[in-house]
Amino acid sequence: MIFIQVIAGGLLLGAIYALFSSGLTLIWGMMNFINFAHGEFVMLGMYAALLVVTWLTGSPIVFGTAAALTLFVLGVAIYFVLIRHVMRGPMLSQILSTFGLALLLRYTAFYVFSANFVSLPQTSLTGTLNLTGIYLPVAQLVAGAVAITLTIGLHLLLTRTTVGSKLLAVAEDRSAAMLMGIRPDRMQALAGGCRPARPVWRAL
Repeated sequence: MIFIQVIAGGLLLGAIYALFSSGLTLIWGMMNFINFAHGEFVMLGMYAALLVVTWLTGSPIVFGTAAALTLFVLGVAIYFVLIRHVMRGPMLSQILSTFGLALLLRYTAFYVFSANFVSLPQTSLTGTLNLTGIYLPVAQLVAGAVAITLTIGLHLLLTRTTVGSKLLAVAEDRSAAMLMGIRPDRMQALAGGCRPARPVWRAL
């Protein structure tokens, strides 16, 4: 039974990590760009969720949505301010720019929130479920389910929608996509915004 519980917990955690990696894959596929600040976006999503809960006493749905919208705007802004200008430069410029961005975000968070460990206060997602002898935290179960849902939704977005077709066209050939009337900057900004918006559910 312990072995089954370890497998169940590993699958739920793996679903969350798969969601994280899909963001990195989306950025690499769309822009051929390495983002060393990806983990810092995850951190900001968690802090955004914490602020919504502590300041606005919001529910998990409220803080998840608010954090996602905040990081979407931040992702789009960083694309236009930084990524667009270095993505076609040498690999070293990509590495140094996103590494510098990671340090900026990390130490800004240290300055604002301090380096002390914090966690979300008690919410409706506290507690543990007993599923035929397998004990699973409610928060981890919900986070895993949301991660799986968002990963499937991303796949459907890329393969079954017009926006997804444009994203894939830009990833395949930017110049050809421009000839077809697609605006690559807009599509890449959308990808840059969607990528950091998803990891907020790890804060559950």
